[in-house]
Amino acid sequence: MRQPVALPHRHVLTSDAVPAAVSLARRTAETAYASWGINPGHPVMGPALLLLSELVTNSVRHAATVSRQLTVIYAAGSGTLAFAVHDRHPHRPEPAHFADSAGGLATVAELLAELGGACTVVPDADGGGKNIWITLPLWPKGHRTARPRS
Repeated sequence: MRQPVALPHRHVLTSDAVPAAVSLARRTAETAYASWGINPGHPVMGPALLLLSELVTNSVRHAATVSRQLTVIYAAGSGTLAFAVHDRHPHRPEPAHFADSAGGLATVAELLAELGGACTVVPDADGGGKNIWITLPLWPKGHRTARPRS
């Protein structure tokens, strides 16, 4: 599983692709990011957790019949928070069309645009799955006043 940008902090969670994976992924994110010095009250954390929830929910809803497990990779570095949701379903949504989608992917597109974030879909080498990477600056647009500890 490739990561688009090498970041110094990394944590991996593997879970069954069941509804409880959504809350587990969120709790793990809060713990991992806090351990790397990213304040749980940081303005990006709420939207980041919503983005994570949407991607894990999509994996549970749409990929669980093919991919009984999903993996979440959490990463962070100076000024950047990132995560990926991996499953083995071969469908790879196109981030450029998220805004045209109904439901969760439209929410993902809206939040990414608002926060100045990016989404990358990285296929597995065998084409049998993918990582959907979200990368967010740790400052909302126009609020680059303090750097988090990394």
